[in-house]
Amino acid sequence: MEDPKAAKEDNRSPLSKVLAAIAGIFQPIIPAITGAGLLKAFMALFVTLGWLDNSTQTYTILNAFADSAFYFLPILLGASAAKSFKCNQYVAMALGGILVYPAFITLMSGEEAVHLFGLPVTQASYSSSVVPILLGVWFMSIVEHFVQKISPQAIKFFSVPLASILVAGTVTVIVLGPIGTWIGDLIAAFFTWLTATAGWLVPTLVGIFNPLLVMTGTHYGLIPIGTNNLATAGFDTVVGPGMLTSNVAQGAAGLAVAIRSRNKDTKQLAASAGLTGVLGITEPVLYGVNLKFIYPLIAAMVGGGVGGLYLGITGVGRYASGSPGLLVLPAYIGGDSMTNFFNACIGTVIAMVVSFVVCFILYSVWEKRGKLDPSETEGN
Repeated sequence: MEDPKAAKEDNRSPLSKVLAAIAGIFQPIIPAITGAGLLKAFMALFVTLGWLDNSTQTYTILNAFADSAFYFLPILLGASAAKSFKCNQYVAMALGGILVYPAFITLMSGEEAVHLFGLPVTQASYSSSVVPILLGVWFMSIVEHFVQKISPQAIKFFSVPLASILVAGTVTVIVLGPIGTWIGDLIAAFFTWLTATAGWLVPTLVGIFNPLLVMTGTHYGLIPIGTNNLATAGFDTVVGPGMLTSNVAQGAAGLAVAIRSRNKDTKQLAASAGLTGVLGITEPVLYGVNLKFIYPLIAAMVGGGVGGLYLGITGVGRYASGSPGLLVLPAYIGGDSMTNFFNACIGTVIAMVVSFVVCFILYSVWEKRGKLDPSETEGN
């Protein structure tokens, strides 16, 4: 007899299956990035309040505590993805380690062209990246299973991991890793063109699609645009505003889940992750809550887009950089009046309220359609 739950899983769209798979890979590492995200948020708050000096050694050490889980994300994801793709967990972690190896990072950030076995290597930064290691471990699983079949039993102990790390490492560095970089460059070129033709629309699109950009790591293609705007014009209306509304909308969606869900574990995770989200650290709420349930992700994209539209129409821009969230609002103080700051605050509130309300409503829709696990609606 066919398992009803399995049938339900099979009826999901390909996109839903991919998102669910990514959420499943992230689920085991949520505690690490949630703890690190909360620490980063509190550090930013303490710096803003003047309780912590960001030029001290204490800050540097605490920043290492808070940033390590994100910087070494490829290693954490390598371990988690290996379980999903059913391959050696430790070899997968080593594959992730390649992407953040200090000498490799130095080589990739240099001015000299890089080659591996005579083949050109696209120079990019892979720390905190997501897609390269997921694709790399997926390909490694194929290599590992193939070598397992053809390798004599007597030499499997070293032939399988040797082939896995060498072949998968080579393909990841030359082919799979640069994919995110290329996509990011295309997205950056699109937004550069859009800024010149309809600048008010850019914060709207960034507000809508930023969660997907973060999920694939392609948001790094936008950051140089904002940095360049701040350096040349001292004012950025392209990247900062849209990311601000997107982040607070994601956090607000997480907080709505914390209120609506009847699952004790979900409530705790959504509350803490939602808090870090509105403060500017979205990975915990994105991967631990919004992507897992989908409806809060939709709500966050709607709220981020509406808030971004308001900021775009009113021409809001930031005068300084910072992790986009409530704590970065002072960076919008500038110009001849406080209008820019007030509009930034209004747009932020709009994004949070819209996201919260839409998420609140979509919970009922998902519940009525039977898309939620019983533990979410009946408690545990």
